Amino acid sequence: VRTRSGQAIRRLLELRPDTAWVIRDGTEREVSLDEIAVGELVRIRPGENIPVDGEVTEGASAVDQALVTGEPIPEEKLVGDAVIGGSINQTGTLVVRVSRVGEESFLAQVARSIEEARALRPGVLQLLDVVLTYFVRGVLGFAVFAVLLWTVGPALRGEGPDWFRAVFAALAVLVLGYPCALGMATPLAMIRGGGMAAERGILMRSGEAFQIMGELRTVVLDKTGTLTRGEPAVADVVALSGSEDELLRRAAAAESASEHPLARAVEDAAEQLGLDAPNATDFRAHPGRGVRATVDNARVLVGKLGYLADEGIDIAAGEEHRDRLEEQGRTVVGVAVDDQLAGLVGIADAIKDDAADAVTRMKDAGLVPVMITGDNERTAQAVAAEVGIEQVFAQVLPKDKADRVRELQRPGRRVAMVGDGINDAPALTQADVGIAIGAGTDIAIESADIVVMGERLGAVMDAYQIGRGSYAKTKQNLALAFAFNGIGVPAATTGLVHPIWAMIAMIASVTAVLTDSFASRLFRRIAPSGRGEPAKEAQPVPGAPEPEGAGHAQAPSEQERVLRLVVAGMHCAGCAENIGHSLPQAEGVRSAVADHERSTVEVVYQPNKVGEDEIREHLHELGVRVTGHATEGKVQA
Repeated sequence: VRTRSGQAIRRLLELRPDTAWVIRDGTEREVSLDEIAVGELVRIRPGENIPVDGEVTEGASAVDQALVTGEPIPEEKLVGDAVIGGSINQTGTLVVRVSRVGEESFLAQVARSIEEARALRPGVLQLLDVVLTYFVRGVLGFAVFAVLLWTVGPALRGEGPDWFRAVFAALAVLVLGYPCALGMATPLAMIRGGGMAAERGILMRSGEAFQIMGELRTVVLDKTGTLTRGEPAVADVVALSGSEDELLRRAAAAESASEHPLARAVEDAAEQLGLDAPNATDFRAHPGRGVRATVDNARVLVGKLGYLADEGIDIAAGEEHRDRLEEQGRTVVGVAVDDQLAGLVGIADAIKDDAADAVTRMKDAGLVPVMITGDNERTAQAVAAEVGIEQVFAQVLPKDKADRVRELQRPGRRVAMVGDGINDAPALTQADVGIAIGAGTDIAIESADIVVMGERLGAVMDAYQIGRGSYAKTKQNLALAFAFNGIGVPAATTGLVHPIWAMIAMIASVTAVLTDSFASRLFRRIAPSGRGEPAKEAQPVPGAPEPEGAGHAQAPSEQERVLRLVVAGMHCAGCAENIGHSLPQAEGVRSAVADHERSTVEVVYQPNKVGEDEIREHLHELGVRVTGHATEGKVQA
């Protein structure tokens, strides 16, 4: 934990640039952050990381404050608004008056929170440590008892001490009491569980996580990037005149010259629907408010309803729709055409497809899901209601997230934290088990005990089940090993067990633990697949490029097709191996070859049994997201 939290702190402080452009005596000069004092003016240009905490005195811009709130939708910053060091200035130039420096800055406070969380994190006493504490004392006690039994015992009967039998018995006790199998019980169960997790795209970075999973009671979930996709997207289109497609087409045209992330969300929505946005002219942006342009010889305004009202547009017809959409946690953008309100566009961070199912699985397992977010109460409650979470903490700053986790731990409950952002790092460190979504930030990943590759939230429950299974296997291994010791040590005190037989018994105990840990996996590999025909040697697909470091899928027959997909979220060779092993289990899929270096998956399938959409869904369940495909076609044998 100490090493990982130290790395997380270093990465966190790297978000802040080393220098800043300070305005002194009317000129700009680049100076080190250590030389900047409270009250000085700093200029920040588009695309730069904000170097200091302060207040905007000049300019307007959209600022990505995901490290503070975790929210993907940037905040509009105008004169008088506060900005946080480490945030990203996106669209405009700002002049900021410095309000906090050094140890008082926001990033320094988050770093302190990570350190405090590391220090206050509850300890975990390994089950094996508890067993060995009593076991070693017991073995030594039996050894002493064996010596006394064969020396003092005969003396009490008026006979001489039997030193040979005493030494013989004590030696057999010590051999049978050697805790080799006990020492192997936990590591072998962890190796088994770690291998199973790797096959599902889960990296178990802490041995303690296996034991804690068996005691887990509460799972705390971040909202943005964990329950949701972490990027703004159009969720609702309300047309007050004309069609929804026409409204979205004109809005996309007007926003085409804008750099704002919400503008890109509108453009992406139009593109996904196949709408051709016409060219816009006379474009003009009003930072923090909206844009105006001429589209198809019509004057189009897109922006906040307040901005439209200031431009003389009657917004009364849209206020009821706006209130409804905002109750659902949407960011509402109005569209006016020729001075008439044409409709509204609701933009939100879309909930992941498997989020509700993952929460249901948590409840079915007896876990209590809790959502924590820096977003406002209304949006948080809307998302929680949709996925089925009852307990919600909203508007929580990063340093306070660890406090919330600590409160949940106080009754003695084991708590897991699932997150992906910079603002989740203190809570991930504080939790008994920190679980990072692999598509998140490096800082979150460095703070976590378990890393889930890809964006699939359902993998959190996979990790939980693997952890519980591994902990159960640990207890089973300990019981099996202890059975040999528990029977053998008392028997050895009789002096009837030769030390050589004691050594053989210990070898048998180690073998039994090894067999118990891995026999089921070995038998599965040896057993026939049951898929009918034996596998044929892979043949190259005509016209396909040769992947580096990987073979081709099996040659398709006349009735089969080959599909080559580009995927995101396949980070390692283990992920690729898992896809190659698991995808052919689906009906209609004969073979699959994944290449993690090129991020591609080549599938041979039968179109009459399975379609591309189903293959994409299977890949999503395996933790990767399809981003496109290169080629699909009937292949001649």
